[in-house]
Parts: sequence; C-alpha cells; structure tokens
Amino acid sequence: MPSQTLSFLGRRFEIYDLSQRLSNQTSAFEPNPHEIAYTTHEESAASERFEIPAAAWPGGEAWALETVTLTTHSGTHVDAPYHYAARTAAGAPARTIDQLPFRWVMGEAFLLDMTEIDPRNGIVEGDVRAELERIGYQPKPDDIALIRTDISKRFGEAGYEQLHPGLRRDATTYLVERGVKLIGIDAWGIDRPMEIMAAEVREGDLSQLWESHKYGAEHEYAQIEKLCNLDSIPRDHGFHVLALPILIEGASAGWARVVAMVEVEGA
Repeated sequence: MPSQTLSFLGRRFEIYDLSQRLSNQTSAFEPNPHEIAYTTHEESAASERFEIPAAAWPGGEAWALETVTLTTHSGTHVDAPYHYAARTAAGAPARTIDQLPFRWVMGEAFLLDMTEIDPRNGIVEGDVRAELERIGYQPKPDDIALIRTDISKRFGEAGYEQLHPGLRRDATTYLVERGVKLIGIDAWGIDRPMEIMAAEVREGDLSQLWESHKYGAEHEYAQIEKLCNLDSIPRDHGFHVLALPILIEGASAGWARVVAMVEVEGA
C-alpha cells in the first residue's frame, strides 16, 4: 500500500500502514482461525427490526454490519504483559491491554533489518548490536523497536507461522534494558517458531521455550505481532509509530491499526 501524506500539528508526515488486513481468506492458514459474517443493507431492511417494514427504507437498504469471531491475537495486535504470565517477577498482577500507558504504544521508533537471520538460530544480542552499529543508532527510553524479517510477504501461506527468525532472550533483554517498552515484528510471533522450540524441548532444553515472552513476565514490555510493510519505511530511525490497541477489559492483547509517521523534510 502506498504511503499517504497528511498535515498534523503544523507538520507534514508520510504515513505508512503497517497492519495486516483481516478477511475470511486469511483464516484457513491461521492457528487461531477467525470468521467474518457480513450482513447486507438489504438483509437488515428485510429483518424489519424495530417493526420498520423493508419498504420504508430508501432504496430498500438499511444498515450494513459485520459479525466477527476471532481471538485478541488475530491480525495485527499488541500483546500486553498479561499474555506472558499472570504476575510479574515481583508478584504484582501483570498489566492487561487496557492498562498499557500511552508512552508504551506511541513514540519514536527505529527499524532493525533481520531478514538474513536463520529461523532456527533466531535473532541474538550480537545481531541487534551489529545492526544498530550499521544504522548508527542507540536506543533510548520509550523508543519503539521494529524487527523486519519480511516474512509478512508470505502471509497467507500454510505454515507461515513457522518461518520467521524470532528474538532470543538476550536480544530482547538488550533492547528492554535500554528502555524499549514496545517491540514489533512483521511475523506471526516474536519468539522463534513453535515447532523449533517444541523440538528443542523434546531434546531436553526447556530454558529456550517462549523465552522472549517469558522475559516480559520478569521485565514488563509489550509486543506488536503480525506487522507488515516494514520494508516501505524509508528510514532506519527518526520516525514515529502509533500502535494504539483496542481497550478490552482484562485482556492479554488488543487489535491495533499500526502506522509509521515519517516527517517530510522542509515541509
């Protein structure tokens, strides 16, 4: 999708849409399937709700509406710390999606290209350090980190959720210790694929299971999963991200329309 230009608070920005589109066609390959039932304008009129006859509606059309059955982790969404565990390492209740502060989900951002990382090895601290050195940037508190894998281009393929290079615990630790409170990835999950982790569990290695998620149970941070179009952002840093989740009481995640805002120089 091409970017759109808009004026905001006296400045001009190019806006890049980083959110996947949900449809019934995207359900079949999803481990957590969803369904959208469409009610047409004519069907609403024919229902004669409120005892209004269909003929009373101009053109025989009332309202269109959709009934959607899905999980809070369907499509592009923000995970809250409650997704990772019920309580923090200190014993306090983990934050749910309706408790995340705005400073976590909107702010300056940087982009790390991890498209060449082997999914089995995953993204380690050394990969993060090397990429930060390449782009000439160091994270600061409340930055948003975006992890580009380009696996979003295979969204819709069977087995898509098993293709991405996820973050290992040391990579996540490196970012969160520098004040990052939101990490986004253009893949099904932020950890390595479940099949890889499960195979290692069967071999006796339990420490690596869901390691980046579980790190968030000890040191709270949030995640964006199922981003897309990260390759369209024209800068590695010096842009802003808005990732505002829907407020669902007590939920582990919320759907989000995520955008990158790149200021137009000299506008």
